[in-house]
Amino acid sequence: MNNILFVASECTPFIKTGGLADVVGSLPQALRQYEKQEVRVILPLYDEMDEEWKDQLEYLCSFDVQLGWRTQEAHLFTLTYNKIIYYFISNDYYFTRKGIYGYYDDGERFVFFSHAVIESLKYIDYKPQVLHGHDWQTGIAIALANILQPVENMKTIFTIHNIKYQGVMPLDIYEDFFRLGREHISGLEWDGMLNCLKSALFHADKITTVSPSYADEIKDPYYSEGLHPMLLNRADDLVGVINGIDTREYNPSSDPSIFMNYRSARSKKRENRMHLQQQIGLSYKEDSPLYVIITRLVEQKGLHLVQHILDEFLNQDIQFIVLGTGEKEFEGYFADIAYRYPEKAAALLTFDEGLARQLYASADFFLMPSKFEPCGLSQLIALQYKTVPIVRETGGLKDTIHPYNELTGDGNGFSFTNYNAHDLLNVLNYSLEIFNNPSEWQQLLKNVNKSQFSWKDSAHQYVTIYESLLPELVYG
Repeated sequence: MNNILFVASECTPFIKTGGLADVVGSLPQALRQYEKQEVRVILPLYDEMDEEWKDQLEYLCSFDVQLGWRTQEAHLFTLTYNKIIYYFISNDYYFTRKGIYGYYDDGERFVFFSHAVIESLKYIDYKPQVLHGHDWQTGIAIALANILQPVENMKTIFTIHNIKYQGVMPLDIYEDFFRLGREHISGLEWDGMLNCLKSALFHADKITTVSPSYADEIKDPYYSEGLHPMLLNRADDLVGVINGIDTREYNPSSDPSIFMNYRSARSKKRENRMHLQQQIGLSYKEDSPLYVIITRLVEQKGLHLVQHILDEFLNQDIQFIVLGTGEKEFEGYFADIAYRYPEKAAALLTFDEGLARQLYASADFFLMPSKFEPCGLSQLIALQYKTVPIVRETGGLKDTIHPYNELTGDGNGFSFTNYNAHDLLNVLNYSLEIFNNPSEWQQLLKNVNKSQFSWKDSAHQYVTIYESLLPELVYG
């Protein structure tokens, strides 16, 4: 049996703030198809986790964790879900809080978690051959695995989900957090700071990120958030693997959140739309296409482009709904749009998973004009719900959405290249033109219906990566 231990800060169905949790929840399930492989997952035990999961936890042990000159106690729990064994590390001081991120000491919290992960390997009946860390919160675990070698010959993989977030702290806390010689500082430091993500890039045997295009982009200073020299140095060990989605979880034919289940019938999508618009107080216009945005309202998502052109686009025969929360600038802007166009626009300044799925099931077009996007799951979910994505060609959006071509009939959405508001408006107008051409629209919908982004192919790529680290193993 080939043992892989995932380390992450969140994972569905236990705790989720974004796409990281979906990946860590779905990928181990997809890897189960390879019978000679056992994947387990280790996570923090947050107070925010639902009681239904806490009630299933089995206590394993407690142990001390040395955090520099201090000693903290960790408690280790486990449960099994869908035949995957999960471990949870508990500490009242670090994880008994509201929410899971956003605290002044987040760096310290996840340095503790990383230390506890390495220490826990002494107490579990499982010796991983590969430790697979996800995002900056696990970067120190990857570094410590390389430095301390807690399991003989254990290899390490680190996956960058978003290089923007790096876990940066003042370097002078090194002695407070580590009982390591000062010769190790250089592997943890970047630009005069302790940097958790850089620590993993320096120490990991293999580095992956969540799409091939993003793997190329982050070697460029524009996208790298300052880490391009490190990534260029590790270019031979960097691989982009496109994320998949759990097609059983996101399935309009069985989704309990939507008004009417369907496979591909547009008539049933229209019934979902009628029900949704009645629910939110937006009048239904049968011949007007519905464009939706479902996102965190932050600059990364391309919302400054939307601000520049939405008034002009709303002069067309269309309707528009935005769902999300975030920066006050964007919340205020979309609230004003809804106020000025009450028959055409709605701003749902909240986030609710069920409501998001109702929007996917109701919309004709899904808009995602991101400034950068490592992979993106929303455009893949839109395809599952037979909603046409409109994206900017960056990261995983470029790898998954191919622009419709009237000459060849190919393409599963619309895209534009430059981060430019008028380019966005042009592609929106083109999408409306195709919508109003029945033969072209039907061809585009056929292409959308054939688009598949399950984890099957991506899981196989990860097996290949594991195999490259463990060449003596034979994979099924």
